[in-house]
Amino acid sequence: MNRSLTTSLILSLVYITRLNAEEGKPVQTGDTNPTTVACYYFPDYHPGDTRNQKLKGEGWSEWELVKAARPRFESHHQPNVPLWGYTDESDPKQMARKIDAAASHGIDVFIFDWYWFDDGPFLERGLDNGFLKASNNDRIKFSLMWANHDWRDIHPYKRGRKAKTLYKGVFEKKTFDQVCDHVIGRYFKHPSYWKIDGKPYFSIYDLTKLMQSFGTVEAARDALDEFRGKATAAGLPGIHLNAVVWGHSILPGEEKAANPADVVKRLGFDSVTSYVWIHHVALPKMQTDYKHVQDKYFEYWAKAEKMFDVPYYPNVTMGWDSSPRTHQDDPYGNFGYPFMNTIAGNTPERFEQALLATKQRLEESPKPHILTVNCWNEWTEGSYLEPDTRNKMAYLEAVKKVFGDAPDKPDVSDGK
Repeated sequence: MNRSLTTSLILSLVYITRLNAEEGKPVQTGDTNPTTVACYYFPDYHPGDTRNQKLKGEGWSEWELVKAARPRFESHHQPNVPLWGYTDESDPKQMARKIDAAASHGIDVFIFDWYWFDDGPFLERGLDNGFLKASNNDRIKFSLMWANHDWRDIHPYKRGRKAKTLYKGVFEKKTFDQVCDHVIGRYFKHPSYWKIDGKPYFSIYDLTKLMQSFGTVEAARDALDEFRGKATAAGLPGIHLNAVVWGHSILPGEEKAANPADVVKRLGFDSVTSYVWIHHVALPKMQTDYKHVQDKYFEYWAKAEKMFDVPYYPNVTMGWDSSPRTHQDDPYGNFGYPFMNTIAGNTPERFEQALLATKQRLEESPKPHILTVNCWNEWTEGSYLEPDTRNKMAYLEAVKKVFGDAPDKPDVSDGK
């Protein structure tokens, strides 16, 4: 084949690839660094949690809010009904079904929202009793995001009532030491724990609460270095510390870091990510269009890549509707969490297009190809991949179309 013909073919392929990307069609890139899909998992969907039982009564879980939800404004779709029923994630057999569905649809990792306050753990049974005891937990990796935010009495929230802080996100040094020892001994050495370059991935949700707990950035950095040292002493090559960063506060009591890039650098984090799109994008309408939110988030992503000195792992969010966490008899409006504007038009097809656009943009970068997804099961915030009676498996099928299923993907334990 002569040189001019070869050049013409290459240019044609480039043109077709760009054209397909613009039209939202899958493209074959020949990428040698497949994307790791890490999906957040919110574990408040099981009975028997000690704190929930004390506050809400025997057998309570957040499924009760899902069941009680109803339409609050024109064309509002509620309740959303789980296709598999109101499952108990602390049951290993029921968790095994979730693992199989995730692994068979292109999800590589569950990042568990993980809670530990000064008086101990919270919502741990989904992971400890469900995932870790599931017979198939070798099909998917898991990791932790320490959700070190205040937990307030807003399940549901009655408008006008002061939301009592039940468990404070700020913690004592001895609590941090307990957390370090527990996660290293209980989770980091598990064969299914997600590692990047051999180091267990541990994410921290609230940087402001972290710094407030230690008093200064320097003291927080010393504590994180001590955490790394404990991991090394336990025979691990270290820890991959990830910071969740946001620009817009959502939950009551959240305070964004004043200079997140500087804070991330001074604390020595290895990477940055986001939990949900609306941490960076305001919702101007009661039903804000999904594509509008995606486009605004992509603008933030471009800034984040330049802002931080470490890799930024982008996020894809399925939706947003926190109305199930509100008292259903209250008039609904954009009054402050959980009374908030929603994301509309978040069809499985548009979710797929967002995943594809993210994948293609990641492939343009030599950095680790990792993205986070919100969420496997944020049912009461309207962002979940688990099948419901309306869309069945469509959101999971969207992930599979873009990323393939797990057996066709390499082991992600080394982050490659």
